[in-house]
Amino acid sequence: MSEHLLYILVAILATLVGALAVYAVFLSRENRRIRLEGKRQEDIYKRLNDRLDDVHRTELNPHLLKNSLNAILSHAYQTYFTMDKLAQVLDYVLYESPNKLVSPKEEVAFALNLIEINKIKLSPLFDIQVKVDVEEEHEPLFSAPVMIPLITIDLIENAFKHADIQSANSFIAIAISFENGILEITVNNTISKKSPLAKRKGGIGSKALEERLMRYYAGRHELHRFVENDIYSAYLQIQLYES
Repeated sequence: MSEHLLYILVAILATLVGALAVYAVFLSRENRRIRLEGKRQEDIYKRLNDRLDDVHRTELNPHLLKNSLNAILSHAYQTYFTMDKLAQVLDYVLYESPNKLVSPKEEVAFALNLIEINKIKLSPLFDIQVKVDVEEEHEPLFSAPVMIPLITIDLIENAFKHADIQSANSFIAIAISFENGILEITVNNTISKKSPLAKRKGGIGSKALEERLMRYYAGRHELHRFVENDIYSAYLQIQLYES
């Protein structure tokens, strides 16, 4: 396994550990809130119970149990869903990325799985927008092995790493399109004023990505990254066919 591949794998695992830590804190706070809410509901139920007859009680208890089970199942599903996405990401890194070329379809699927893993850091109310615009039936190159792997990881990780996830008006917007053999990725997100990105006006991002683009797509790519009004913007375009 190359040092670059090992670095990417470690970065993904570190991201997951950090995300799970944030999720654990969220669950701890949510559990405390649920306990307090449960105590309040218990007091209300006790007062109501004094006024209900046996028939009403037999109707109320099953509904209460069902609602509790639904809440537990929602957390279990979220954990399973995220772990499934992590397994797919690791499969791609371990088995697909050693190959010299992959298809844009495989790379886009990897990017979407990486986004789902990083979502675990976010509040359910956080504004995250993901759009994929591809008409596969009209794009034969989309399923062909014509691009180097892991080209999308840097832009996506930067969005989640530097996004201001605490402010009410914050957002992350990621758009991926493929048309006429050209892959385009646009990332916009609000950043914290304390983020190092907020202090820079240029030279943002991974040098490794720029080097890979120059090596494999010299004269066939565009990469723009900048910060304006506390919004980080990145745009990557790659022409996957040689003219």
